[in-house]
Amino acid sequence: MLSVFDLLIDYIKTGKIKLDKSRVKDKITYHDPCNYARKAEMRLGYGYYDEPRWILDQCVDNWVEMYPTRDHQLCCGGGGGTLTNGYNKERIQYGRLKMEQIKATGAQMVVTPCHGCHGQLNSIKKEYGMAELEVKYLWELVADCLVI
Repeated sequence: MLSVFDLLIDYIKTGKIKLDKSRVKDKITYHDPCNYARKAEMRLGYGYYDEPRWILDQCVDNWVEMYPTRDHQLCCGGGGGTLTNGYNKERIQYGRLKMEQIKATGAQMVVTPCHGCHGQLNSIKKEYGMAELEVKYLWELVADCLVI
């Protein structure tokens, strides 16, 4: 089994892709999704915490951790099908803690590898006065930094 993290790390380390750290100027933070981190650790015995951070280090110099971090980070509120189950008021309320966590970093961009988290964060950012927050997939950030 090969994860997207393993693939990107291999491409970067072997020089298959080259990245330019100067391409993205925004202050960035990283969201640890439940499925890639805490649930993977619980079910598979390994959570992806270090790999996305290593990839971020290759892409940008200006990124900050949320607090709490890694296995203590908060769920975004978008998992378990909540994006489509019709309980939007509850989903938005549940995401409040994540948005406060992001806001506390002062970041203009949050990066995540999870589709559910990406959708949730984009759908609730205006509700919490963060309409300008850019939400990107990890591989989207890698693509922004590619030297072609």
